[in-house]
Amino acid sequence: MITANKCVSFLDVGAGAEARRIAYLKSTGNDASPGVLWLSGFHSEMASTKASALADWATQQGLTCLRFDYSGHGRSGGRIEDGSISRWLEEARAVFARLSHGPQVLVGSSMGGYIGLLLLRALLAEAKSEAARLKALVLIAPAWDMTELLWKNLPASARQAIEETGVYLRPSRYGDGPYPITRRLIEDGRQHLIASAPFDPGRPLYILHGLQDPDVPWEHTLDLVAHLSGDWVQVSAVPDGEHRLSRPQDLALLFEIVGRLTQTLP
Repeated sequence: MITANKCVSFLDVGAGAEARRIAYLKSTGNDASPGVLWLSGFHSEMASTKASALADWATQQGLTCLRFDYSGHGRSGGRIEDGSISRWLEEARAVFARLSHGPQVLVGSSMGGYIGLLLLRALLAEAKSEAARLKALVLIAPAWDMTELLWKNLPASARQAIEETGVYLRPSRYGDGPYPITRRLIEDGRQHLIASAPFDPGRPLYILHGLQDPDVPWEHTLDLVAHLSGDWVQVSAVPDGEHRLSRPQDLALLFEIVGRLTQTLP
């Protein structure tokens, strides 16, 4: 069921104990042009600076823009402590299948880049006609295999807290409160590792990454480029950029790439 609440609408995903209401925003544009699908990062929302700026830019260009909050985030139902890569991937797939139409350019930030890669991989394996609608991916500091990246960088005391109590509250450098890292999140993530086997994205894949990123190291992107097969990936390094890449000059670079893709893709 899809219902609306002013500008925010809601999509029901899952059944029984797994049922949750996902909040989304969709601006309409020219049906002849590819739409833009935004995937947020962990602990981020569809009303964030980058997501809102991209939606405003898309509207100015006459492009449809679709964005949503994962369960436990923003306006969506549920608790973030109950979240997992499986749940958030299911939500992204439901939003893509039920709310988007025609060709899409996917833009994913941090964990959103990871979810975007998992969505493409799943569609290539299970629904090739739907995968064909994903014409290109633009990834901003993609935190691929995020749960393993988190686990590797946690101090021993944090790992012990997760193993003994099921959760560790990781401090945030962005003033948005601590990030709950749960045993469920870590263990579930091991079922969704990009590193488990190379795959060919089969369409243009652009990566923007700040060289001063303290959360997802620049080298993590280099490892992803080496891991993906085919000759599809282009990387734009931002020498003075940090993780969020939400400054005016960062957004201008993002808009230039997405604009070029939406104008040239069939």
